[in-house]
Amino acid sequence: MSKTPQTAMVLAAGFGQRMRPLTDSMPKPLVKVAGKALLDHVLDRLADAGVERAIVNVHYLAEQIERHVASRTSPQVTISDERGVLLDTGGGVVKALPLLGDAPFFHINSDTIWIDSVRPNLTRLAEAFDPATMDALLLLAPGAGSIGYAGRGDFTMAPDGRLTARTERDIAPFVYAGAAILSPRLFESAPQGAFSLTRLFASAIEQGRLHGLRLEGLWMHVGTPEAIAEAEAAISASTG
Repeated sequence: MSKTPQTAMVLAAGFGQRMRPLTDSMPKPLVKVAGKALLDHVLDRLADAGVERAIVNVHYLAEQIERHVASRTSPQVTISDERGVLLDTGGGVVKALPLLGDAPFFHINSDTIWIDSVRPNLTRLAEAFDPATMDALLLLAPGAGSIGYAGRGDFTMAPDGRLTARTERDIAPFVYAGAAILSPRLFESAPQGAFSLTRLFASAIEQGRLHGLRLEGLWMHVGTPEAIAEAEAAISASTG
């Protein structure tokens, strides 16, 4: 696509249970890494990419997040309130679709963090996204070499960028890095209520419309308190 999406969906509603005890008294998006809340790492990156408006969903300790973003102007933040019921990664987007508009939008986890290489990865995503052939373009990190990740991966990627999900017994080379561009078309047959976005990814795979882009730089999976120090060391090394 020739233009960076002007809107973004930022997922900030989860409980962050693996980040306890830090999340006993604060939502995970407000946990600080290198002196900045995880949520601010994400919002600053979106602002740098030219995003004008971010829809942030909230549930757990929602008032803290609302206060934190109240004075933010770049991007402008609109709250999608899920205090009544937690809608998971897919249902949260469906609820927010009226706020997101009818154009492709960034979709980003509030706890994802990475160090860019020469060119910003969100810019690369925007340039690579083709709504004619894609319902979703996911930013993928290599499972090997990413900080704090010890899983079995999520996807294999064909030479043309089309993705196949890892089967239960296999190991896949790429892990979803928590950032993507999604088309509203992806949600045309979405169910109501709570459901995981992976359900729609599976449908897009069947249609050959789920694509990936390899992250350039270093992805950090900051899922536990212990992972914070490792991420901070990597950030310090990149800026020192």
